[in-house]
Amino acid sequence: MSEKLQMGKLEHWIVYKVEKFIAKDGDEIREKGIKPYETIESPPEKSAINVLLNEGISELIKLISGTGSPTAWANANAYIGVGTDATAPSAAQTGLIANPVYVAMNGGYPQESSQDCIWQGDFGDGIAEQAWNEQSISNTNLDSGDNLCRQNTALGTKPAGQTWRLTATITFS
Repeated sequence: MSEKLQMGKLEHWIVYKVEKFIAKDGDEIREKGIKPYETIESPPEKSAINVLLNEGISELIKLISGTGSPTAWANANAYIGVGTDATAPSAAQTGLIANPVYVAMNGGYPQESSQDCIWQGDFGDGIAEQAWNEQSISNTNLDSGDNLCRQNTALGTKPAGQTWRLTATITFS
């Protein structure tokens, strides 16, 4: 009979932050030094509102082990996404459930710092003007990519004429 010996447990928590700007895009924000009029952050504690998805875990294992043909969530192919569904996350899900919209990473993202991985993208005017009830990080701009995680946090409804900057930080311990 085989027994598992638990030496340590890899844990994670995900924090999503949205900064809301009255600006058409990230370039206007930078050029004019526009500050966000509101910032919302999901709860920082470990909770049931965020999970790593099985498809993302499988891709991580391939990257770590050097097996298969994994696609990293690097700047050239990482996307951050939002959708409208409020269904609680489950590891078996394969991305955003309803009305998914993905944007490419901002320059310089993703970043890593110690045990944190940080992704960031700008949703400019005309992009994802809908309720933001679910969030994810994918290795393609289509919902068919491997989504690393899914979180279910209501971040508001994005109106026309604004840019919302979404930052996701995954901390491993």
